[in-house]
Amino acid sequence: MKKYFFPLGLLYFLAILTSCATRKPERYLNQAMKSEPYDVIIVPGIPYPYDNGNWHPVMKIRVYWSEYLYKKGIAKNIIYSGSAVYTPYVESKIMALYGEALGIPKENIFAETKAEHSTENLYYSYKLAKKMGFKRIALATDPYQDKLLRRFGKKFKLDVAHIPIVFDTLKQINKIDPKIIDSTAQVQNFISITERESFWKRWKGTLGKNINFNEE
Repeated sequence: MKKYFFPLGLLYFLAILTSCATRKPERYLNQAMKSEPYDVIIVPGIPYPYDNGNWHPVMKIRVYWSEYLYKKGIAKNIIYSGSAVYTPYVESKIMALYGEALGIPKENIFAETKAEHSTENLYYSYKLAKKMGFKRIALATDPYQDKLLRRFGKKFKLDVAHIPIVFDTLKQINKIDPKIIDSTAQVQNFISITERESFWKRWKGTLGKNINFNEE
């Protein structure tokens, strides 16, 4: 798995640098601070979240952003989203463990464990939030992914606000790498999505075309 770990991180890092050329994320954060707290924020996972006791840099910034929004009172609860897709670790559960280790109360953390693609992260988490009675819902992720999912959310009329990461704010936070008990997030007899599905099936999933929209 290590051969994928750092190249993917570099890819995301370059994408994030590109997406941060504008000051838009700060405007969204300011709006969120002035409005009522969101009942829940959705935080998507990433394909390779965890390796040999280390969390992926992109996942780390997403979890720290969720912690910031929770502790600032901008979000009351958090839904981390993602299944075990490319590795035996359930993305949402790994993030939930780190979120709890950073001080977010366990009762305010929820895991959506079905999603295998970004579009599914948003859709399934939104459905879960509605099922739990949450009304004010926001997506909290890096600006690059936020931009990709914004069109999908509009297309399917998902009532979701957006609070993309403000990297200047995140830089001011002292970050640690807490230890977690990863066995609770590990799937036994795991089979990677690359072995279960063809490339075209996975591409359709990326576009949101594998979602059963009639499923409750």
